[in-house]
Amino acid sequence: MLFKYRAIDQDSHEREGTIEALSQDVAVSALQRRNLIISSIESGEKKSLLEFELPFFKHISNKDVVILSRQIATLFEAQVSALRIFRLLASEVDNKALASVLSEVADDLQGGSPISKALARHPKAFSAFYVNMVRAGEESGKLSETFGYLADYLDRSYEVLSKAENALIYPIFVVCVFLGVMALMLTLVIPKISAVLLDSGQPIPFYTKLVVGLSSFFVNYGIFVLLLLVAGGFYLWRLGKTEAGKAVLDRLKIAVPYVGDLYKKLYLSRIADNFSTMLLSGVAVIEALDITGAVVGNAAYSSVLGAVASDVKGGSSISDALARHAEIPGIMVAMVRVGEETGELGKILTTLAKFYNREVINAVDTLVGLIEPIMIVLLGLGVGTLLAAVLLPIYNLAGAI
Repeated sequence: MLFKYRAIDQDSHEREGTIEALSQDVAVSALQRRNLIISSIESGEKKSLLEFELPFFKHISNKDVVILSRQIATLFEAQVSALRIFRLLASEVDNKALASVLSEVADDLQGGSPISKALARHPKAFSAFYVNMVRAGEESGKLSETFGYLADYLDRSYEVLSKAENALIYPIFVVCVFLGVMALMLTLVIPKISAVLLDSGQPIPFYTKLVVGLSSFFVNYGIFVLLLLVAGGFYLWRLGKTEAGKAVLDRLKIAVPYVGDLYKKLYLSRIADNFSTMLLSGVAVIEALDITGAVVGNAAYSSVLGAVASDVKGGSSISDALARHAEIPGIMVAMVRVGEETGELGKILTTLAKFYNREVINAVDTLVGLIEPIMIVLLGLGVGTLLAAVLLPIYNLAGAI
């Protein structure tokens, strides 16, 4: 959103201009960080009803941060100053929410704040992992390399997640169509056909009675079933918001046959990738373990990494600490032990991360390859069974006449 303002600077000169921000409060804060005394500020845009932005469209996606990190890394390699980088990107990015964040970061940098501290003020855009990586780059004087590591890491993470999400779109669509068709058949088609059978007075086969009874149940009580499903979904959503509930659901994710193996590989790839990226960027081992546990996205593995960090603080090696937990496979323990003995732990973990990334992609492809034909067959069998259960008795009735 564009705002017009009038203000007085430190030299008592009156200034006018415009500023892009998410809200008037954000615009005021940004101007005050420039040491301006605001005399008036108002929206500089007149919007039609079709131009108003919904909160959904103000979201900063992973893809936005991936592209941003690559641009920052490229500009740092070109020896462009940090302040100029964030000013330039704030004016160039299409996402207005991200542009506002970058503008505020640039204002903080102009006020003397370190990059990591400026980024930390925007946790919705930059995770704790991201901020700590930048802090490590500032301390080591290797910011360009750090943003390069971040860009590569986010690229890999985005590729795996988008691959999994895109691959599951078609199976989810087929399942929804299947459920929709079955619901329509049971509530609209079957009741009309079954009425003909019931009026005929002829004996009805058992399987036809079963279908008619199921149809009658959904016609009379379908709304209650729907409400129950909605209530159950809401309960699970609320349960997932609590620490205890999230822990239960996260452990359930990795316990489900086959799908659980996919989740395990996804979390293990994330652990190896996060840990290796932070080690190669100069982050201390304990801090890297703590941050990886915070961003892995599963309570079970977060608990494991927390315990590993405590053991390492107590003098244990990383491999020995990992070996105490059944959630960590033997191959990862062995690879970490080799990395510790050779002093190449970061590179070993990078290799392990690539291995698990390939495993995730292959598992997703296999799962989708199985789900697609199974869902199509089930859809055909379900509709065919329902129709056969009511149409066959009708044909018998017609033959008897």
